[in-house]
Amino acid sequence: MENSKVIRHLDPRRWEGVSVLDYKEEGQHFQSITRQVLFDGETDFPCQVRYFEIDEGGHSTLERHQHVHVVMIIRGRGRVLLNDRVEEVKEFDLVTIPPQNWHQFRATEGTPLGFLCLVNVERDRPVLPGEEDLEMLRADPDIAGFIRF
Repeated sequence: MENSKVIRHLDPRRWEGVSVLDYKEEGQHFQSITRQVLFDGETDFPCQVRYFEIDEGGHSTLERHQHVHVVMIIRGRGRVLLNDRVEEVKEFDLVTIPPQNWHQFRATEGTPLGFLCLVNVERDRPVLPGEEDLEMLRADPDIAGFIRF
């Protein structure tokens, strides 16, 4: 059995003993984003808590999955695509992303966007949009102006 612990927050971007990782190991559909794994599951609690930080003007991948995401904004401001709409987000907003919903996060100009993300430890790989998906998304002018791919 693992002992209880505290992972100390060092500054707005770091936790003690936690590596800052590349957002993803492959792909070119994101910009200026890092990932830190703060909790990597237990036998009775198979979830992962990750912290992502998107630098000013950066964005996450436009994707969807079979699994659910629960995201808490804890730093800055930004915008998020939630399947068929774009929403403004700020500190302490909670974003839920159901299965198969297109999503992409972007930091607002002038400020980074930091958020905690809770997901299952075992999860499917992201699906990127195909040409038909992009055509459907871009049919909405607000979404077309928002997404980066």
